Amino acid sequence: MAGPFNRRKFLKGSAAATTAGVLAISLEERALLAGGGNAAPASWAESGPMGKIGNVEISRLICGGNLLNGYAHARDLIYVSELLRRYFTDEKIMETWGLCESVGINTMVSTCDCPYSGGKDPTVRMLNRYRNERRGRIQWLAQCQPSGKGMTDTMQKAIDNGACGVFLQGEVADNWVRENRLDLIERIVTWARGKGVLVGVAGHSVDVPIAIETAGIPVDFHMKTLHHHNYWSAMPAEQQLEVSVNQNDNYWCRTPEQTIEFMKEVKTPWIAYKVLAAGAMKPMDGFDYAFGHGADFVCVGMFDFQVREDQSAARELVARHKNRTRPWYG
Repeated sequence: MAGPFNRRKFLKGSAAATTAGVLAISLEERALLAGGGNAAPASWAESGPMGKIGNVEISRLICGGNLLNGYAHARDLIYVSELLRRYFTDEKIMETWGLCESVGINTMVSTCDCPYSGGKDPTVRMLNRYRNERRGRIQWLAQCQPSGKGMTDTMQKAIDNGACGVFLQGEVADNWVRENRLDLIERIVTWARGKGVLVGVAGHSVDVPIAIETAGIPVDFHMKTLHHHNYWSAMPAEQQLEVSVNQNDNYWCRTPEQTIEFMKEVKTPWIAYKVLAAGAMKPMDGFDYAFGHGADFVCVGMFDFQVREDQSAARELVARHKNRTRPWYG
């Protein structure tokens, strides 16, 4: 039978455990703790695999913004988006960006005035707080879509708030290509290029980059989904072409082989996204497939506790595929 509770021993043991915990964490995390989270991340950043889009140096692994903004592609789990919004408090968002910078991830993708946020898109507000309070320098590639006010309003807002690049949201581009409205895409790309920032177009369908390249629309980068279908919840191949991308959340790249084959000849930098099929596979698996089949960068939503593991996987796999079939662009 255990002896009586001894408060002094308990406190002593707790202090020892806390000390051991602090000693076990990384130098970067200790710097955050010591500085109350206010240390400039770039002052102790590790190196990581880098590329270039235009004249902007971009980490091969880019931090996605869906999780931070509470947008979850969680199949039929209806509580996940709210869970994310409660987890990613203002402090947690800034902490996550700081951890990204600490391991050499220098760029994030996030929305600008996402219409699904009900006017509560946190990106601009939090990015300005992060810069002012944490002296953070993470770069922003802004996902934008036309608003009710105008075709380029959200892009202008992103540029005004320091975005180094803007791109047309994938679902919008999918629809415009399907409707043969490349004139709208070209108008937006031309406008953004005139602002002196990087500009790209995203798409779930391979028809988007095919149309962009065929029409000669001068984008600085493509964003295209890429992942294999060898995971538990993937739809059978014969069903994947029978439903639209909005009707089922278990896939985001219906034609990976066609995507790989087409992008093999494209010399514009390619950011692959949805590379883990909305969390259905591990980073070593999804990153290996993306980098090995031609993607120059991968954009991945990350919890703070996944940042270091994901960057470690990216570092290893970029090196592994140094001499891959499609040359590295950027």
